[in-house]
Amino acid sequence: MTERGAAVARTLERCGIIDAERFRPTMELAWPRIVTGFAIMSKQTADLAMVGIAVGTAGTAGLAFALGYWQIVTLLGLGLAGGTVTLVSQNYGGEETARASLAVNQSVLLAIGFSLPIMSVFLAVPDPLIGLLGASPDALRHGSVYLVYVAPAVVFELLNLIASRTYTGVGDTFTEMVARAGGAVLNIVLSGALIFGFGMGAAGAAIGTTLASGFVTLVLAWGMLGRSYGRLGMEPSPVPIARGGPWFEPTLIRQLIEISLPEIGRRLAQGAIVFPLLWIAASFGPVVVTALEVGRRVRALINSVNWGLSLAASSLVGQHLGAGEEAEAGAYGAGIIRLSTVIYTGLTVLVVLFARPIAGLFVTDPEALAQAAVFVAVGAVSSIGYGIDGAAAGALLGAGDTRWPFVASLLGRYAFALPAAALGLVTPLGIGGLYLALFLETAVPGGINYWLFRTGRWKAVSRRYRPSSDPG
Repeated sequence: MTERGAAVARTLERCGIIDAERFRPTMELAWPRIVTGFAIMSKQTADLAMVGIAVGTAGTAGLAFALGYWQIVTLLGLGLAGGTVTLVSQNYGGEETARASLAVNQSVLLAIGFSLPIMSVFLAVPDPLIGLLGASPDALRHGSVYLVYVAPAVVFELLNLIASRTYTGVGDTFTEMVARAGGAVLNIVLSGALIFGFGMGAAGAAIGTTLASGFVTLVLAWGMLGRSYGRLGMEPSPVPIARGGPWFEPTLIRQLIEISLPEIGRRLAQGAIVFPLLWIAASFGPVVVTALEVGRRVRALINSVNWGLSLAASSLVGQHLGAGEEAEAGAYGAGIIRLSTVIYTGLTVLVVLFARPIAGLFVTDPEALAQAAVFVAVGAVSSIGYGIDGAAAGALLGAGDTRWPFVASLLGRYAFALPAAALGLVTPLGIGGLYLALFLETAVPGGINYWLFRTGRWKAVSRRYRPSSDPG
């Protein structure tokens, strides 16, 4: 750790946020993942901004609808990979490398099994999917084109997430960072050239995403097969895909599905709410649809921090539990939750102060700019709940405790946020219902998951998934 980093660690320790000795391994894991998360989320954000400049509000509204479906792909992959990181981290921490490698094999098969049907749906019925959300004719055209050309990237994205979570589970977040960041840069370059150089609009954005995602898959696959990257500083996976099998082990695949399904449900609950929210926003016109999506995209960029801290919590908690060190696992989880809250609060203040210039990167029309600036500020405030939710859920995930976080996600989004947004359609609250929904969809799950972590019940849950629990 550098001298400046050591000073930061000591300051955080004096403030009672996280112990300095735990801060170092946390940030070693987290910062590459934060860069990775920012790279992943920036691709769609950049596409939205470039299409907005080239096409206008109809283009951004169309992308808003299409990106809702793409978000489901990403969140499905994150949920599936949640089981991967739990089993890889606990078995790797318990020095059961062969079992961890087998978990990766089975995760790859599940990822392919999930992605092919989704790709087929995007190709077969793009117009009904976009039209279902109340899109105007122009927005429908742009959104449908994007879904068709981004369809092949579904397979790439799910495989990329499995590989990323495997590297995180063994404590290597640098390799995936290099691959993902390189893919993000390539995506922006390709999309920019196709959108502005060839006038391809939404199609250019989607093709750029597909090509860049395929590039990342090839790069990560090289290391996941145990091959060396030479002098690039990237490492082959210590739990590589076993090309000769075995590919099926009943106890392990049962555990993978048992952990992943609630996590998939939690992630999909996070993402699926965008569809009724977009439908409600569409009732106020394309300007509000665009503004809502701008606010959500900025919040997603802020939430890049969770890509690091949440996964650091999962990996460190999982590894210490695998080694039988429950007290240390709890100390890491609590410290990371506090650290996440502090970071998100600081970022929120900065974004709120510069909300209007940030909104101006996406829209130029005065009415759209004013509306987007409000959504940017509201999205930033609601990100604090994301920070607490992500860190707490990450610690629970490291223990294999995914069922109650799934329930928390359902309650926050569908018992609180969605009714709040719907109130805007039938009361003078109007667009304010969408503001309230953005806040509630993160604050409620964040509070519940923090309480779940504080109960300590997750330590008992983890004992079912540790290497010593395997009857074979």
